[in-house]
Amino acid sequence: MKRLGAALLPFCLTACMSTDVDRYRAERPELDLRDYLNGTLDAWGMFQGRSGEVTKRFHVLIEARWSGDTGVLDEQFSWSDGTSSRREWTLIRQPDGSFRGRADDVIGEAVGEVAGNALRWRYVLALPVDDKVYHVDFDDWMFLMDDRVMLNRSYMSKWGFRLGEVSLTFVKRPPQP
Repeated sequence: MKRLGAALLPFCLTACMSTDVDRYRAERPELDLRDYLNGTLDAWGMFQGRSGEVTKRFHVLIEARWSGDTGVLDEQFSWSDGTSSRREWTLIRQPDGSFRGRADDVIGEAVGEVAGNALRWRYVLALPVDDKVYHVDFDDWMFLMDDRVMLNRSYMSKWGFRLGEVSLTFVKRPPQP
């Protein structure tokens, strides 16, 4: 039993350790989530399993709008296997500057923290795989590169064990005259 505990300790420590978003407070350009996630955006991404193999690619068309501190993101997914799906987020900016979010396939509430050019977004997603649905932890890190481009790296895990990663590039379309 002691050997099992010693073998699992590094996994438990890794699962508990994480970078704090405040580390990026001085980074620029500064991310104003209500400004960046407003209008039409395109995102291209891929899912990589634990081995690093790309198993799925996708494009997302995002229509985003805000009314005060409440935003709605309508995401239309086109998957590399020819299927499509949709997710609609409702985001609410909190008095302390953090964000809370809900979507139909999110279990409970998503929590987002912004500092400098970074957003850390954490939530549990009901992820359908074959004929089952798994509740998977997502730890999203988004970094604003300039006024049009944001990069996203999502780490997926279950019970502290890494399942894979999702990488995305968001590109904000210029406003139409």
